[in-house]
Order: sequence, then structure tokens, then C-alpha cells
Amino acid sequence: MSSTETTQIIRPARSLQGSITLPGDKSISHRYAMLAGIAAGTTRLSNFSTGADPHSSLACMEALGARVTHKPDRTIEITGTGGIFQQPAAPLDCGNSGSTMRMLAGLIAPHPHTFTMIGDHSLTLRPMERIRKPLGKMGARIDLVDGHAPITIHGGPLQAIDFETPIPSAQVKTAVLFAGLQANGTTSLTESIRTRDHSEHALRAFGATLTRSVSSGADTAKLSIAGGQTLTAIDATVPGDLSSAAFFLCAALLFPDTNLILDGVGMNPTRASLLDVITALGGKIKILNVEEHHGELTGTVQVNVSPNGLRGMHIDGALAAQIIDELPVLAAIAPYTTDGITIRDAQELRVKESDRIALVAKNLRAMGATFTEHEDGLVIPGNQQLHGAVIDSGSDHRIAMAFSIAALRATGDTEIHGAEAAAISFPEFFTHLNDLSIR
Repeated sequence: MSSTETTQIIRPARSLQGSITLPGDKSISHRYAMLAGIAAGTTRLSNFSTGADPHSSLACMEALGARVTHKPDRTIEITGTGGIFQQPAAPLDCGNSGSTMRMLAGLIAPHPHTFTMIGDHSLTLRPMERIRKPLGKMGARIDLVDGHAPITIHGGPLQAIDFETPIPSAQVKTAVLFAGLQANGTTSLTESIRTRDHSEHALRAFGATLTRSVSSGADTAKLSIAGGQTLTAIDATVPGDLSSAAFFLCAALLFPDTNLILDGVGMNPTRASLLDVITALGGKIKILNVEEHHGELTGTVQVNVSPNGLRGMHIDGALAAQIIDELPVLAAIAPYTTDGITIRDAQELRVKESDRIALVAKNLRAMGATFTEHEDGLVIPGNQQLHGAVIDSGSDHRIAMAFSIAALRATGDTEIHGAEAAAISFPEFFTHLNDLSIR
């Protein structure tokens, strides 16, 4: 174990009871930070994500000339550059954040400087060719190392393109839209599987105009954004992170007398497929106090489980793409379902912060589960009892948290090695889990 690695012991629980407020949505925090950094004026953000990744985005905006102030009331003020980034004095450090690296590439590529983007070891393993292709078509000169970071961007004027996304990726879509905002002409982007639309809402919130059109009788949608638009600062509250809520929603399914309330959770329809999955598995969900701000919905979620217990399901195709971040925790609780869970068409899990399919398989095996691993997913039968084990997080926040949930219904204690990884997205996770668990 390295000197910085920490271990959490998770003891079995009898139920979950109580209410929590979740940290701000990571995806929205990234986008608000970047657009605030290029906008004119001072943006004020409440409930900004406490995770390390969006703070990498904030640090990059400071390096590009924005001014970031952390206020005593925990709001963050970002005074933007008014559309003109400076040459950073050092490489832009994206930490562990693929979101920062991919989306920021599109935002900075039109600026007449040379930018180098670096990250930690995990980030240097993740594929970056997917952003070089569309930005290269727009005229950006981007150097990679065998398709990976570090990235060097030789910035300059960009031309609009009409781009069809080869894989469903909200990050690639965002890079193209951010570049298109500053390009000559109108950039269009077509996606056959709809990805999360936080970027579209955020761009509109900051004053940009973009359109979305759906071909009649087709599954594809086209987004168009005209170049040369300027952005203006906003005041906003970031909704609670639904991907962070996923761990507690899945935990609630494990115990018949659970009653859990999650306050102020983001209810964006392109993310809320998760709630449909929780319901299909046997969760009983009530959504209260729904509000809309800057195009994003928030609500209070109450969850407990059907008296008939936990069913199984098959997850593939568009659904697998929509809930890609939540698949590890669904796989971790799959053995406790009656019918098992099948996950296919999820190859993207292999190029996240870790090879998440391989790590889920390794840790399910450690806890005594039987299953079949495929290149694009897992088939996990139900009616299995897991036992406590030593879990290898692989320094991946979602793996550390997913198996902490599986451990709640295991026999015996579970050791989560590399538990500190949870801080990438959810530093308060283990505190909340301990407070809600009835033992």
C-alpha cells in the first residue's frame, strides 16, 4: 500500500435511514466553471461540486486568466476573461479529470497560444484521439502521445464543421460546441444516441443561442451553434449530483425497511434514466418539490424498496450509454437481485478512470460471486450471497464507492483499499454512508 492510500472498513448494515444533501453535480460544475471563465463579468455559483475533478477545471481557468474566489459562505465567484484567454505560465494540470481535458480542449483551441494539458497517470491512459479528430477538422493543430495526454494545442482561428459523433460522448459533444461557439460560421453536430445535455443548458444560461432539431422518423438529433457569440456571467445553484445519489439509491434497494431522502438532486431527463432503472429493479421512488433553474431540474427524492424485493434486468444499447457512470454500482448489487443483471454494449467502461469491467469482475470474484465477463459488459446471476473481502479500488472513485455499497449486505467486514479515490467526485461519501447505515 502506498503512503497516500487509505483503507475503509465497511461493516454490514440492517437498513438505511435518514436524509442527506448531495454535493453539486460534477458535470454541471465543470461546465459552469469553464463558461464562467470565458464569460464577461463575475459568475456566482452555490453548491459547486466538492469533488477534486471540477476543482481541476477551476484551477485551469485561473491559469488562463480568470479570477476565482472561494467565499466564506461556500459560494465560488469566477470573474471571467471576457472571451480572451492568456498564455498560461505552465502546463494546464487536469489532475484525474478527463472531463476537464476533453472539454477544455474545445474551449481553448480557438485562442492564439500554445497550450499543454497534462494529468495524472490514470488520465494519461485515457483516449484523446476522439477530440483531436473533430477539432482537427475545424483547423486546430493538436499533438498527442500515441493518442493520449499530454496534449499540446497550437491555438488559432477555427472554421465551423458539420460533425457526426462516432461514439456517444457528452465530453466530445461539449468540446465541439465550445469550439463552435468561437469558430467562423455555424457548427453542427449530429448524435444518434442522445447524451447528457448539460452543455446545451449551460451555454444558453450564459447567453448563447443554439438549436436542436430532430429528423422526423429518425433517432438522430442535430445541434447547431453559431460562432462569434459572447457569454455573460450568471448566478446559479448547482443541483445535487445524481451520479453520487446513485450509490445511495442502490444501497436503499438492499434492505426492506429503508427510508432514504435525498435533497436537491438534479433531475435532468438525460440523466434520469437511472431513476427508471431503480424503479424497474424494485425501488419505490417519490419525487417532491421539483424546480427548474437555468434549464436544469432539481427535486427531492424519497426512496424505499418494494416488498417483493429486488428484481433483475437487462441493460444494453442506448440505456447503457445513458447510465455508463452508474453501471459499476448496479453490477456490484446485481448478485443480491432475484433475476440478476446483464450489462452489455458498455465497452466504454474499459477506458474510464480504470478498466471498470475488469475491476468490477475482480472485486465481485473476491466477494464470492459467480458471473460471466464479456468485452462489453458482464452477466451476473441473482440469488447470491456475497461475503466480506479485500477490495481493490484501482484508484477509481466509482469502484471504491460501488463495492462499499455491496459490502453493506455482505457477511463479514469488507476492506476498501484505495478508499481515498472517492474524493475525486464525492469527498463526503464515507461520512454519509456511516451516518445513514443502521447496524
